[in-house]
Amino acid sequence: MKKRKILISSFDLAIGGVERSLIGLLKQIDYQKYDVDLMLFKHEGDFLPYLPSGPKLLPEIPAYTTFRKSIYQITKEGNYPIAISRTIAKYIGLLHGKIKKVDEPGYLAIQYGWEVSSRFLPKLNKEYDVAIGFLWPHHFIGEKVKARKKIGWIHTDYSNIFINEKLDSQMWNKLDKIVAVSDECLNTFVNVFPLLKEKTTVIENILSPQFIKEQANIGNSTEITKREGKTVLLTVGRLSHAKGLDKAIRACRILVNAGYDIEWYVVGYGPLEADLRELIKQLNLSDRFFLLGKKTNPYPYIKNCDIYVQPSRYEGKAVTIREAQILGKPIVITNFPTANSQATNGVDALITSQDISGLVDGIQSLINEDTLRNRLISNVLSKDYGNENEIEKLYNLIG
Repeated sequence: MKKRKILISSFDLAIGGVERSLIGLLKQIDYQKYDVDLMLFKHEGDFLPYLPSGPKLLPEIPAYTTFRKSIYQITKEGNYPIAISRTIAKYIGLLHGKIKKVDEPGYLAIQYGWEVSSRFLPKLNKEYDVAIGFLWPHHFIGEKVKARKKIGWIHTDYSNIFINEKLDSQMWNKLDKIVAVSDECLNTFVNVFPLLKEKTTVIENILSPQFIKEQANIGNSTEITKREGKTVLLTVGRLSHAKGLDKAIRACRILVNAGYDIEWYVVGYGPLEADLRELIKQLNLSDRFFLLGKKTNPYPYIKNCDIYVQPSRYEGKAVTIREAQILGKPIVITNFPTANSQATNGVDALITSQDISGLVDGIQSLINEDTLRNRLISNVLSKDYGNENEIEKLYNLIG
């Protein structure tokens, strides 16, 4: 039987939930049936060694590597059209965000960056049966790839991001199918774009419990030290507004003031690192709250914590919460709009209010109440969180 030709595109394989999800997807594809090309705009990232042997990694195209470079670097390399386009897009995005008083205008800058520079980006010559864009925005597969069917992924909660809806709608309308990573993620998307409901479906991030447990046992978490009476809290995530780590730092201060012997560790990196370090310093928490930076293998840290905490303002589907459940951890998450797709309150996590006091109350409950903590641990250990069969949904979309 002739193999179907599939293209999957993304930006790179830097450490992040989306990138871990992409690795999970690539590990599950049946390469006896599908001939898969992988287009990474830049061949970089700590997850590159985790690429399975099945897909063919296409060579970098210089124009697309610019999306992971600064405007200064692009100018220095002599790519003036894209450098000028990115500069124009940056200021349009900032101005739009300022007018609308947007907390996080980054999505606008990305949108306008693609819109303005698209004319300077080359098309792919090869033709495919199916082209899949794994990370928003999807201008590449929508405009630069020949394919009989085009599919784009949604990893975020559309009720909590600010975008130019007209431009986004034009982009999505160039695709045949749209995939959201959770029911709640789908619902927030179709609330913004109701006319796209019929071509939108759900495929969850593919996770292998066996792989996660193996990785938890082969790495180390040397920064975390255990001692009698101390409670180790852990959060894994990008250092960004969405992840709510400023709230975590303030919650930590309240807990320490109340006499709790805790240490809170954060695995991840991102644009707010300097701001978060300054807040830690201001609140005199340098010996209690630790930013550990990026870790290729976060699983030993999850394994060795006492409580996993996700203080996010919004999420599409937080892979890290599912990973903590797989590793048998009691979990506290804030009630972000898609939280109920991640856990059932009081069963396999505590879901608290979004404010700082909610975080404090949830953590106190798990420290103080042995029965509650042990019940959550027992529940997550008894549940099978594996979902490798989600790949069948993708096969159905491919046709």
